Amino acid sequence: MPGKLITIKQVEIYMIARKTSCTQLLAAAKAGISERSGRELENGGRKPGDMVRRWQTRDDPLFDVWEDDLVPLLSKTPALTPITLLELLQQRYPEQYPDSVLRTLQRRVKKWKVLFGPEKEVMFRQEHEAGRLGLSDFTTLKNITVTINGEPLKHLLYHFRLAYSGWSYLKVSLGGESYTALAEGLQEALWRLGGSPREHRTDSLSAAFKNLSEDAAQDITLRYENFCLHYKMQASRNNPGVSHENGSIESPHGHLKRRILQAFLLRGSYDFTSIEEYQNWLDGVASQHNRRNAKAVNIDKEALQLLPSYKAVDYTELSASVTSSSTIDVRRVTYTVPSRLQGETLKIHLYQDRLICYLGSIHIITLKRIHTIGTKRGRHVDYRHVIKSLVRKPQAFRYSRIRNDLLPNQAYKQIWEHVDKNMPSRSSCKFIVGLLHLAAEKDCEEALANEVLAIIAAEKPLILSQLQTKYQYLKESALPSIDVSQHILASYNNLITQEVIYA
Repeated sequence: MPGKLITIKQVEIYMIARKTSCTQLLAAAKAGISERSGRELENGGRKPGDMVRRWQTRDDPLFDVWEDDLVPLLSKTPALTPITLLELLQQRYPEQYPDSVLRTLQRRVKKWKVLFGPEKEVMFRQEHEAGRLGLSDFTTLKNITVTINGEPLKHLLYHFRLAYSGWSYLKVSLGGESYTALAEGLQEALWRLGGSPREHRTDSLSAAFKNLSEDAAQDITLRYENFCLHYKMQASRNNPGVSHENGSIESPHGHLKRRILQAFLLRGSYDFTSIEEYQNWLDGVASQHNRRNAKAVNIDKEALQLLPSYKAVDYTELSASVTSSSTIDVRRVTYTVPSRLQGETLKIHLYQDRLICYLGSIHIITLKRIHTIGTKRGRHVDYRHVIKSLVRKPQAFRYSRIRNDLLPNQAYKQIWEHVDKNMPSRSSCKFIVGLLHLAAEKDCEEALANEVLAIIAAEKPLILSQLQTKYQYLKESALPSIDVSQHILASYNNLITQEVIYA
């Protein structure tokens, strides 16, 4: 047919028809070509490959500038884009190269890069051996806001994965990427797995060393190497900025996060009552993922090394002196401690979610860890630690630096706002301090706050002594009653094995 190229399939149809005694005219009609084209095919004057167009149908709009202007630029800087080159031509040669040339330039640049451009990086797919490689990384849940009792939870997810089977473990990390978060998560993963791989790989751990001195960075490096040595794992890292070297965990991040999103959709809510509930829920998601790879996981587990008889140190050890304000400073955060510890130096085991404080070898108190953003300072104040001192001088409450932090929740802040507005200055301080003291002594913080708010709502007078009288015997009445029954004294006769003769 005129205007169309002859295909190999048409040639086959024509030749088969000719072999079955069809005339040239009939065979050409069956193949959909002209009789003249059929004669040329038989005489060897035309072949399907010769039908491919090798000529231009219009003048090359880049003929004058391609070799002299554009090729030298691309050879020097291959990253230049076609739009950048077009804008350069429009500056050098005004009104000669309109925007309609862009598509031609894009095809020409693409072809040039394929033929003469720089070599591209090649990905080498790896064969994973059972029990050899475990990987750790941190990731975030994008477009998902997890909340604890309605409050957004700022966190990362620590992810450990075995390269061979894909066995995974997830842990909520509240303090960002740090050595402590890595060590805690990795150790929990290994003990839950029941063995350790021969090699453990991470990224460059740059976030763990951020804002650290050279000595502190070296200390963390040494601790990480000792940690891996404890579990007989060879420590390795991928090069900074080369994430595909950690591809055995970077890519599975997406698969696992999609599974988490689907689990959230089934759950119908992103809210949890506590971080512990959230962690348990994540454990369930990871377990379901691991069950799908059960066969490979069993092979992986059989090849793992045995765990040591005890766990490695996965915390940071610090020391802090207790000030006269009954506080300690740890990582830009001020924490209150019981006032009897003033002047003492505490040894602190710093985990990513808590501080365990020791006086010598005696455990004193465990505090919830607070994480700050950037260079900001934070505070974690427990009024129970200082209330006995404050109740002796209640007027110190008004201008205390930690006044708002001494109020344990929004209910007590609401109470303070009311009494500060409606009572004389001395009376309001005395009332709120007395209220906090009563809440600490009788362990009735929530019930006491609800009762005071009810009195305020009823517009009745607030009298501290009445509240103290009402809650005076609260703890004593809560003690359980124990019934003691007297055993039968005759049962002692069973202990006598022979007759006793008295002289």
